[in-house]
Formats: sequence, structure tokens, C-alpha cells
Amino acid sequence: MEKRFHLKQNHTTVRTELIAGLTTFVTMAYIIALNPNLLTNFGAEGTKLWNGVFMATCIASAIGTFCMGLLANKPFAMAPGMGLNNFFAVVVGNLAAMSGMTYLEAYQSALVVMFVEGIVFIVLSLFNVREKIVHAIPLGIRLGIGPSIGLMLMNIGFGSNVGIYSENGGPFYAMRDFFGALTASSAKEQMGSGHAMMVLTVVTMFLGLFVIVALEHRKVKGSVLYGILTASAIYWAAEALLLHINPFESLMTASFMPPIADMVETTLFKLNFAGAARIGWFTMITLIVTYCLIDMFDTLGTLVGAASRANMLDEKGDMPQMKEALLSDALGTVTGALTGTSTVTTFVESASGVEVGGRTGLTAITAGVLFLLSMFIAPVVAIIPAAATSSALIYVGILMLSNLNRVDFTDVSQLLPVAVMLLAMPISGSIGHGIGLALICYTVIKLCTGKAREVSVLTYILSLIFVVKFFAAV
Repeated sequence: MEKRFHLKQNHTTVRTELIAGLTTFVTMAYIIALNPNLLTNFGAEGTKLWNGVFMATCIASAIGTFCMGLLANKPFAMAPGMGLNNFFAVVVGNLAAMSGMTYLEAYQSALVVMFVEGIVFIVLSLFNVREKIVHAIPLGIRLGIGPSIGLMLMNIGFGSNVGIYSENGGPFYAMRDFFGALTASSAKEQMGSGHAMMVLTVVTMFLGLFVIVALEHRKVKGSVLYGILTASAIYWAAEALLLHINPFESLMTASFMPPIADMVETTLFKLNFAGAARIGWFTMITLIVTYCLIDMFDTLGTLVGAASRANMLDEKGDMPQMKEALLSDALGTVTGALTGTSTVTTFVESASGVEVGGRTGLTAITAGVLFLLSMFIAPVVAIIPAAATSSALIYVGILMLSNLNRVDFTDVSQLLPVAVMLLAMPISGSIGHGIGLALICYTVIKLCTGKAREVSVLTYILSLIFVVKFFAAV
């Protein structure tokens, strides 16, 4: 164990790494059910495809995370990326509508795009192209990525992580609809019967947050995980005693057998090259480039942001074993395509495991094993309330803001790009787009202030690529 993961060198222990892996898994376990929901229109495309995507999500996440732990020895977990899976579902729907293919045929055709993207990333990673792109991101922007991701995590925790529905519609969110309401009465009127659940959600996320802070103050190892479990217990008790809802009712009729046959029939190695050929080469190339661009900068941003929080960056802002980490990400994407899911990428929620002390690949291996076990225990994972995981996301997001003190706010070429990125990431929901806007701002400021020579050629190229992506409608 010591020889493989260098625990002493990284000032950690087996126990700490196991707790960190469990914490990371719990905070991102929502993807296990949400990903197949998004990719199959919440089951509207049939139970077999839903089951196939569910299995692909567990298997691809596990294999990608294993690669991260074994090849790069980094405590980061991987899964189908949010945003990217939404885009994938839109692409599949459009392909089905334009080509006359069934949704399943279009789905299998779109998997070809994912497969090619993964192969491209493997080649770029082996030849250090992606690592050179990391170095092309100015230091000030790299230092601002972590805090920007922190605000994004807080936005997820307070906002989109928990949506409440009622007879009045929905989803209703804590920050927008509860705290954003003019009065408490107007909030109750707007949400109708969902108001009681919203109150429980808000109370749960804050109690969980305060428990984490209190435990962390007392230097309790695994404080984030214990906070999640405490918040879950509070939520379940309140559901049963106050709302008269059985929080474990779904377990009574749940199946614990993984639907392997459905995955074999619908998604496993089901790359539809004939269907992909019907898409057209121009559209195919456009999709591949778009996915590559978004995924590349999402991954780079997550790696740099989480690594900065774990003090894994050197004085130049670089992360050791970046090449291996990027290669792991590429292998995860290829695995996802072969098993049947959208782009697999490094998850920002990995920061929660880093925060409880995860420093090596053993954290990733732990999370990967739990993803495999999820094929059998998915019903158990599903009852963990999103309000409880929000506590962890908010806490980790707050801590990631600390890196802002390393940004030189007296230098406008750092201040403006970082300020834009701090807003762009949580509002757009895209790490890659936030970095892209920051690069454009940095380059333009240098040009306007007569310091064009301080900008590297690759930074100019990256800025131009993002300008084209944002403004060139094709």
C-alpha cells in the first residue's frame, strides 16, 4: 500500500484515504441516477436503455476513477460530466428527429462521437499537448480557478442541487425561491404543498453545514462525511415525524440485482458507425471539436482547482503527474463510450474528499470501488437526501475561496479575468466557459495596455478558439 500510493510522503493514512474516498463518493453519488434520467428523458425511452445507461455510469465512473488512482496517484474521482450529458441528450434528440433513426439508434450513433473524442484526448495526452495547454493558462487565472469552482459548488449547494416540486409546478430552489421571495408568506403561497419540504431542505443543509464546521473546529477526521450522515438522519427523522413520509419506502420494493442483460442489449460496445456516417462529416467534426473544447477545459479547471486546495501545485502553479491525470480522464471517456454513456470527466465534487484529507490515489480507488458496488446498492445510495450533500458542497466551496489571496488584485490583467471567471462559472455552470472568458479578457487587456509580448502564442490561439466558439454561429 505504501509503495503504491506513497502515503507517508503525502502525510496521510489508509483510514484518512478511505474516509476521503467515501466522502467524495457520497457527494457525487447523485450522478448514478441522474445521468440515466437525463440521457433517457427520465425513462421515457424505455426501461432497458435506462438500465443500460445506469450500468454504464457505474462501470465507466469506476474504471476512470481507478485509472486516476493507479496512473496518476491523485485523489480525484470521475463520472459522466454534468452539462456534457445534457448536451449529449440534446444531440441524440436532434439526430433522431433529423435522420429518422429511433432514439436508441441515434444514441448509439452519438456514442461514436464520445469514442472519437476519447481517442483524440489519449493522443493529445501522450504527446503532452494538453499539459502544454495548462501551462499556457496565465498563473493569475490558474490561481483563480479554485475560488471560481468554490463559488460554483456553493451555487450548486444553495441552488440546483435540490429542486422541490408541488401542485404549483417547480422545481423550486432554496436560494432563488425561498430566500429570494419577498416575504415568507409569498414563498409559501408560491410553493404550495412543497413549502414544508423546502423548509426541511433549508434547515437540513444549514444544520449539516454547522455540524461540519463544528467537527472541523475540533479536528475530527471525516468531518464532511459525518456532517452528511448527520444531516441525512435529521432529514429522515423529520420526514417521518413531521411530514409523515417513510424515507425508506423505496427500499421495500427495490431490486438489488444489476441489470447486466439490459446493458448488453442496448449500450455495451454498441457504437453505431453506420448511423454516425449519416450525421455528415461537418456536423460530426463540429460535435467532436465542441466536446473536446468543453471537456478539456472542464477537466483542466477541476484538476487545477482541486489540486490547489490540496496544496499539490508547485510554485509555478503546476500539478505533478498532470500528464497521467489527463490520460486517465481520456481513458475514462473511451470507457464511457464503449459501455454507453456521455463524456466521463474529473468531478469537481472530488474537492470534498480532498478537504477531509484525501491526498493519494487510494482515495480514488475507494470511490471507484463504491461506484462498482453501486450496481448492487443503488437503492440505498438513492435515499441519501440531496439536502445533506448540499451541506458538503457549500462547505467545500467556502474553503476553496481561500486561494483568492494569492491573486494579485493590484494587477488589472489578473483582477479582471479572475473577477469575470468568479461570476461566469456559477452562472454558466461551465468550468470550461469560465476559463475561456478569462483567457479572452486577459489577452485583450494585455493588447490594450501595450503588453502584447507578455502573452504566449498558445494563449493567443486558445483565446481565439474561444472567441470563435462563443460568437461564430454555424
